[in-house]
Amino acid sequence: MASLHELLHLVARWVHLIAGIMWIGNSMLFNWLDRNLEPVPERPGAVGENWMIHSGGFYQVVKLIPAPGALPKTLHWFKWQNGITWLSGIALLGLVYHLGGAAIMVDAQVAAITGGRAIGIGMGAIVASWVLYDVIWRSPLGKHPTLATLASALEVFLLSVLLFHSLSGRAAYMHVGVMIGTIMTGNVWFVIMPAQRELVAATSEWRKQRPERGYQAKQRSVHNNYLTFPLLFIMISNHFPTTFGNAHDAAVLLVLAAGSMGIRHLMNIRFTYPGWLTWALALFGATCVAMLVFFAHPAGFSPARGPSIAGHVGWSDVEPIVARRCVPCHARHPTNPAVTTAPNGVTFEERDTVYRWRERIRLRVVELRNMPLGNATGITDDERARIGAWIDQGARD
Repeated sequence: MASLHELLHLVARWVHLIAGIMWIGNSMLFNWLDRNLEPVPERPGAVGENWMIHSGGFYQVVKLIPAPGALPKTLHWFKWQNGITWLSGIALLGLVYHLGGAAIMVDAQVAAITGGRAIGIGMGAIVASWVLYDVIWRSPLGKHPTLATLASALEVFLLSVLLFHSLSGRAAYMHVGVMIGTIMTGNVWFVIMPAQRELVAATSEWRKQRPERGYQAKQRSVHNNYLTFPLLFIMISNHFPTTFGNAHDAAVLLVLAAGSMGIRHLMNIRFTYPGWLTWALALFGATCVAMLVFFAHPAGFSPARGPSIAGHVGWSDVEPIVARRCVPCHARHPTNPAVTTAPNGVTFEERDTVYRWRERIRLRVVELRNMPLGNATGITDDERARIGAWIDQGARD
């Protein structure tokens, strides 16, 4: 059973990665094409064109408003890359976070809730994020893009606050990412695709196209373009515990999301605004400075407080703690039902392995205090302090 779970996890992550690269690559290419169209006055119906050179050849791309009936025999659509990315992402969410009693989602220091309730909050926020966003943009408020943008940002922010006050930091990050991905996917399947079907139908039926449908689809496509960079970071955030494990985890995500969206905007206007690079570098630098402030100490602005340990701490003092609190997951055959294989393939059943990973253990157990995940094994502050003291004293016997 464990091997089947691992195989499903591997396949879902592999599919998610490949489909995501294809989807985001296509999206960014078409946004780039639209922003770099050059007029073609001699060609009726042409919105603009692009000439490019790549892979040893020249390419000419022309954006058209075809005359009624002027539909080509072959028309390429771009939809399944997004659909497969979202479906595989939902599968991963279930495999990684929902199975095993949602142990990775629950952190008693954040909220004393059950795994079932954690799943309900997470999935509820995901569904609500798309419904509220779509209502905003379909309502009269949607005719005022600035106000609608602020309202959309506010609803995502409030749902994110709910997640960060209910779930573990790592689970909150990932559910915010799925919220963003669901908004983007909803845009593709419920707005962009229907608009494109209407344009194709009007052209094939010799009807005049409705330009407002194309405008609506383009508007949602632009939204997706700005959400791409924050989503990409969240997809890899589990590799950076100093973000989701920080005492200010929500603020870290907010700064990174705002900074990355700002840089995306400056990249979008770079061909019409000569000073874009200076502002982009300044924004990148400001984001890095903000991160340095958060990471001045991994647990936040001040060191994590715990009991001080006096006297010598040896391996004989630490080994029982590691056996009770770490080995249930970090073992060749984990006993934690939520874990099928040792995280990152690291086992702590031998002292030599614990010694080699001592600095990483200090970071995750003593400073970030986000291991064990959700404190599933009930490690105490005193035990964290003893592990820290043992490492500080040279991790001797």
